[in-house]
Amino acid sequence: MNVEETYDIIIVGAGHAGCEAALAAARLGFETIMFTVSMDSVALMPCNPNIGGSSKGHLVREIDALGGEMGKNIDKTYIQSKMLNVSKGPAVHSLRAQADKGEYTKQMRLTLQKQPHLTLRQGEVSELLYEKISDKESVDKTADTNSNVEIKNGIKITGVKTFSGAIYHARAVVLCTGVYLKAFCIYGDTITYTGPNGLMAANHLSDSMTEAGIPLRRFKTGTPPRIDGTTIDYSKMSEQKGDEHIQPFSFTNTEDDIKRDQISCWLTYTNEDTHKIIEDNIDRSPLFSGVIKGTGPRYCPSIEDKIHKFPDKDRHQLFVEPEGEFTTEMYLDGMS
Repeated sequence: MNVEETYDIIIVGAGHAGCEAALAAARLGFETIMFTVSMDSVALMPCNPNIGGSSKGHLVREIDALGGEMGKNIDKTYIQSKMLNVSKGPAVHSLRAQADKGEYTKQMRLTLQKQPHLTLRQGEVSELLYEKISDKESVDKTADTNSNVEIKNGIKITGVKTFSGAIYHARAVVLCTGVYLKAFCIYGDTITYTGPNGLMAANHLSDSMTEAGIPLRRFKTGTPPRIDGTTIDYSKMSEQKGDEHIQPFSFTNTEDDIKRDQISCWLTYTNEDTHKIIEDNIDRSPLFSGVIKGTGPRYCPSIEDKIHKFPDKDRHQLFVEPEGEFTTEMYLDGMS
């Protein structure tokens, strides 16, 4: 494909990090382009569609204080808002909002599309473009206080190339690739070579990164199967309503700006029958069979891990949470 363009900054990936990086660069006046494997994956939450929670809620507020978009976007698209840990001291209070999964993506994509100095491009970045720098040049450029060039591993990144052959030059490339690099999804003893939510994996960039001397690690994350809300007996669960008084995530909003009707979540528990089914099939768990070798980026134990590590517990919490206002899909938090 005979395309060659030049920008100030290239962002690879359009998840939470990519969106914030692209908006920050464009709002500073840099001509910025952001690549995504699919426009449907912009700000996509393929796991639990919520923003905030313990520790993460503080981070979202910090992003907002720095001019970021995540807090504003969840204020537009939440379906339930709740301040966690209110029975404890204020230092550990943490705001959490359940998002309408589809609406969150749509609203963030619209914000990006309307942002001056920012171009969105659907395409797979397959290669980093760089120049090799001699030891002397590397030392000279690093010592030059007027240089914007950062030298790593004796190379200078100059742009990217897409799978179609298009070339994009830039002063800086920011990689926000998330869980797409050579991604595959595992459920039970079945492996599908795909990105999250059935989207295409990015299968080429990893090799280019390795060639450029960038070290890679394999991470894993887990998500439960979704269940049909019309098949649930809610009478056996405890209703979990949102807060009566809404605390916005963004400092630019007030409660009156964003208050709306909320959708309830539900609390239930596993039981001894649940645990026996899992124990009888533990050999099919990819975590215990050795199929999964990656490390979780944060502590988020699977249900089989909880049953294995805490055999004295006869039940574990499960939160049943809606994925959106216009779907019956429910997320089973605690069953990944």
